[in-house]
Amino acid sequence: MASHHQHHRSIAMDRTELFRTVRHATLNHARQLYHRLLSRLPHLLAVTLLVAAAQLFSAPPSLASAPRALLLWARANAFLAAAACLGFLAAAYAYASSRPRPVYLVDLAGYKPGRAHEATRAESIRHFAVAGRFTDESVAFQARMLERAGVGEATHFPASLLTNPVDMSLQAAREESEAVIFGAVDGLLASTGVRAEHIGVVIVNSSLFCPTPSFTSVVVSRYGMRHDVVSHNLSGMGCSAGIIAIDLAKRLLQVHRDTYALVVSTENITLNAYLGNHRPMLVTNTLFRMGGAAVLLSNRRADRRVAKYQLVHTVRTHRGGASDRSYGCVTQEEDGEGNVGVSLSKELMSVAGEALRTNITTLGPLVLPLSEQLRFLAAVLLRRVLQRAGAKPYVPDFKLALEHFCIHAGGRGVLDELERSLGLSAWHMEPSRMTLYRFGNTSSSSLWYELAYCEAKGRIKKGDRVWQIAFGSGFKCNSAVWKALRTVEEVRETTNPWLADIDQLPVHVPKVAPFTYDVDKAPAPPSSKDDGHHDA
Repeated sequence: MASHHQHHRSIAMDRTELFRTVRHATLNHARQLYHRLLSRLPHLLAVTLLVAAAQLFSAPPSLASAPRALLLWARANAFLAAAACLGFLAAAYAYASSRPRPVYLVDLAGYKPGRAHEATRAESIRHFAVAGRFTDESVAFQARMLERAGVGEATHFPASLLTNPVDMSLQAAREESEAVIFGAVDGLLASTGVRAEHIGVVIVNSSLFCPTPSFTSVVVSRYGMRHDVVSHNLSGMGCSAGIIAIDLAKRLLQVHRDTYALVVSTENITLNAYLGNHRPMLVTNTLFRMGGAAVLLSNRRADRRVAKYQLVHTVRTHRGGASDRSYGCVTQEEDGEGNVGVSLSKELMSVAGEALRTNITTLGPLVLPLSEQLRFLAAVLLRRVLQRAGAKPYVPDFKLALEHFCIHAGGRGVLDELERSLGLSAWHMEPSRMTLYRFGNTSSSSLWYELAYCEAKGRIKKGDRVWQIAFGSGFKCNSAVWKALRTVEEVRETTNPWLADIDQLPVHVPKVAPFTYDVDKAPAPPSSKDDGHHDA
């Protein structure tokens, strides 16, 4: 009886998902038709006026007499002429006001900590083994995870976690975040030449560390921004918060005319290392590293000449209301001994897959050719309506519409699954895998390290489209699609974190990369403190 009830519940859920799929596709097509109609409104009005003129002057004696005939008709039909003029003006105003303002990405800057912050995998394991209260089993588990994580030998830790004992204080956390934020923003303002007082919108996202005053206040104070700057501080939104910040900036730039938006994405490691023995929380120690990025957006039409990209689409998917397992698969909590950490559920990959499918259902009709959309809908109908057991789920070929893929470097497992699900090649996955290898999981900023990698490799050509995909707690999957306005040939040393390493990359990262460590050998203290500047 229970299995029969579950079967009916499964069918009901499938029908609900089908309804959502068809509804999303229908709404997206309706939006496209609406915007296409608006874009052609001036042409339609012009044709309408020509047809009306042809009817008024069915047989004009000469072209020169047409204005006089029109004037005579207007005098004879003053009310109709006035109504026609008002209608034309109203239509022109509706067309102009309904068009969204273009949002340009002027430049981006990724922060690269100094060499004193680099640590090999063996050094990090030895250091945490000495600094924490780990059992031998917990140390061995972290080592095994690190062998399979896809993380390289030169990722970065804040100075607070490289000391013995570790300094997990509020002051140390502030120093880490300020070094990252100021380093990225300093480089961005220097490369663009934009003065801080010209920035009208400031958005900073940091999920797990939200001090008072907020990071936006820190930025406004540091750079002396104007008193009416619009500022938003995003926290608790996980690794997908960078796209949320971009979407928020896009919406604000539709309201505030002729201005810039500064978006800063970072995460704090000092207060979020886990020193207990609860396995679901130990994984974060092997993945998360120090990093951050700053992005300058603009709605000024004059900036189109100098901007790198134009924002085409943002799609946000929130599965928190779908099920408890979606909501609770990534949570910050305390273990049995009172140690705070981020717990990752075993169902994370399954939840991420569901969120991705929902996201691409919305994004697909916006970017894919019609043939791919029809194949996708046909597969859904076969599986969920006709109940064809052998019908496999069809994932559209996004390579037909997009040239570059920046997938959040959350871990090796996430990247492997998306490579398989989306049918991507090693070339498409290279920016994400190399970001994970060189910088680790830098949370929401990893997408910008990946885009910077594409630029440093000279891959971005005029007209190319870039798809950024991010996952976050809650559970969320967010996407952004950018169009390159020019070929990115010149990469400035002050803003691109890859220049010192790009000639040696890519490298082969095996599925399992063993290393040896000796927990009895304490790590040496860092040779110098970070100066807040980029490494060349």
